Amino acid sequence: MNFEHLIEINDPSNPLLEPLSRNQLWQGLVLRAETPELSVLALDACVMLERKVDYLRRELRFGQLRIQDEVFLTPMQEVRYEIMASELFPASTLTMRIEEPYPDHFFIRFIYGNVDDENDEMVKDHLQQAYIQANNDTVAVIRELAKLGKLGSYEASDDQGLH
Repeated sequence: MNFEHLIEINDPSNPLLEPLSRNQLWQGLVLRAETPELSVLALDACVMLERKVDYLRRELRFGQLRIQDEVFLTPMQEVRYEIMASELFPASTLTMRIEEPYPDHFFIRFIYGNVDDENDEMVKDHLQQAYIQANNDTVAVIRELAKLGKLGSYEASDDQGLH
């Protein structure tokens, strides 16, 4: 199953929506990869198995369930997760890409890919709804962290930040 979902980050026509800079958005996506406990429900622990500037290999622990993945960081552009297959589920991918159709008008495009396409339509619909909720939760956490000043200021240049 392949599925894409787009969330608007900055909406100039909505004064109630606090704008985020590309740097804040990027720092939020990186923090989600480095500290998934902030936004992944039921996650007991995340163990870093390998870490480089633009790469993480992790083990996510949900009770007895262990999921290994690799995270590829393309600075200020996208974070791509490659989830390794197990006995319980097939390999899959998730890409979170920052898009800017015009200056300072940001979106995050969430792209899910899965080689197993045997699920029936009802299961696919439930998965898509779960993905949308997880995406909304991710953006809500990023907004809250930005509001708390944990992602730098809106004025911070794209050269500053954690990565």
